[in-house]
Amino acid sequence: MTVTEAIGTLPGKHSNRADFLPLRVDAGRADIAKLTRLLRDGARPANEQFDQDEHLDEVIPKPWGYEYRAYVDDFFDFWSLHIDGGHSTSVHVHPRKLTYLLCLGGQGVTTGLDREEIPVHEGAILRIAPGAFHGTRSTGTEPLELIEVEVPRNKFDLIRLHDDYNRAGTAYESASIEEPMHRMRKVPSLPHAKMRDRTPDRRFRFDLRTGMDIFYRPQETDLFYIPLHISGVVRSDCEILTGHPDDRRRPQTDKQYLCISKNV
Repeated sequence: MTVTEAIGTLPGKHSNRADFLPLRVDAGRADIAKLTRLLRDGARPANEQFDQDEHLDEVIPKPWGYEYRAYVDDFFDFWSLHIDGGHSTSVHVHPRKLTYLLCLGGQGVTTGLDREEIPVHEGAILRIAPGAFHGTRSTGTEPLELIEVEVPRNKFDLIRLHDDYNRAGTAYESASIEEPMHRMRKVPSLPHAKMRDRTPDRRFRFDLRTGMDIFYRPQETDLFYIPLHISGVVRSDCEILTGHPDDRRRPQTDKQYLCISKNV
């Protein structure tokens, strides 16, 4: 795993545009070599069956906490990860999909094959390219809260390399927990789209908003704006905006965004 662009510290009063751009994590030679060996040894990433794998719309328990979908359509898949303090995801790879990690709260580090630690804190954005091995550990006393943006949608595009809970080489979980009060609901304005309106613990809210609404009516509680536009899929690049007052980038008024905000 190679880091090609760094965020630095949290944006402050001297912030500039670069402070809000993703830290890019690309697949290096070691990643490609490791993935090649795993595939030759028989490892295979699976494929999600959109109309059959209904358990993915429920809460997925993990040995490090839990995760659940926030939004999904035929191309985008957004997951909320709750990693308990001192716990870690596996070191794994997505051979075919692009992943963004957005930090809503807590402290942690993301590492890859080279063991280099990338700090993860509120407001941080990581762009993890296909083929880049990575794992994330919660280092604080509070849970690490992340949003994982996956493009294109395929939850089973996963190969686990190392794991603290003996899951190396295993497929994605098949067990789930139903959340009757916070089920996924269909989005009438977007075909084949479903979403939640908030996290089960009610700390964060998910809303669909137009770029026009975001531009003219930004909210102090807004954390991230993720564009739901096919160009992000085709180009493998989503311009994720933040709600930070020093982020001067403008949303595109003709686009639809998923807004993630604190629920106060």
